[in-house]
Amino acid sequence: MKHGKKYVDSEKLIDRAKLYDAPEALDLAAKGAKAKFDETIEAHIRLGVDSRHADQQVRGAVVLPNGTGKSIKVLVFCKEDKFEAAQAAGAEYVGGMDLVEKIQKENWMDFDVVIASPDMMGVVGRLGKVLGPRGLMPNPKAGTVTPDVAKAVTDAKAGKIEYRLDKTNIIHCPIGKASFGKDKLEENFNTLVEAIVKAKPAAAKGQYLKSIVVASTMGVGIKINTSKYGN
Repeated sequence: MKHGKKYVDSEKLIDRAKLYDAPEALDLAAKGAKAKFDETIEAHIRLGVDSRHADQQVRGAVVLPNGTGKSIKVLVFCKEDKFEAAQAAGAEYVGGMDLVEKIQKENWMDFDVVIASPDMMGVVGRLGKVLGPRGLMPNPKAGTVTPDVAKAVTDAKAGKIEYRLDKTNIIHCPIGKASFGKDKLEENFNTLVEAIVKAKPAAAKGQYLKSIVVASTMGVGIKINTSKYGN
């Protein structure tokens, strides 16, 4: 695969064999983001667990102190007595069966986060095949199935992200935009890694944080030294 000039220039700044400390790696990732748009900085964290086993699943959510830099559209499924609170918290769409039917009939997907009150999950469950593959299905572990829908909306707007293992035992998460600069990115990065370390399953054996790589949307992957985060 042939890379563009900007990628090649960024690559020259990075030693592929080196394990960088997080501040330096994040600084390089931000400075290497040369695209015409504000690139997202992502963390890719490989864990020493086996996601095929239920007792080794790693999943949860965390509010990044500096947000993600992305404006989030929130959809809330709840009963009418909570409509006003959800809207006041900033939800773009609030409803019940009407929104379920809109998604089913129109394939409408103009939202980034779905929140539901527990008493709506019987209805929302019908959307499993649509929302599930997109990672949008509300889940108690991620705090998106909750009686307090207003707080969940506030958290989502503030930069709450969900982390979960993929089939290759890697967690992929945005930790901000290149324009944030090193310090804000580092705060977000540390918050995410601390949450994942706390979520270590009791059944996980051996080294937990196998590797961490950060990269901008169009940039080069930069390896981070995981030893200081405890294993």
